[in-house]
Amino acid sequence: MATLTIRLPDDKHYRLKELAQARGISVNKLIEELSTIALAEFDAYCRFRAMAAKGNPEEGLRLLEKLDALTN
Repeated sequence: MATLTIRLPDDKHYRLKELAQARGISVNKLIEELSTIALAEFDAYCRFRAMAAKGNPEEGLRLLEKLDALTN
């Protein structure tokens, strides 16, 4: 396991401590959870871009129109 030192403004550190305390976890665990969320979002973005590069634009537009019809 790696150790990471980060510099944060005091007010942000205080707010993160409050958030961790409200969740009943340590600041370390909170940062670990937040980084997991950020990495999952990044992975989804990369998968989307890869799929979009191989996709059919007409089919994509057709699916968007179908989705619009469902939400209206």
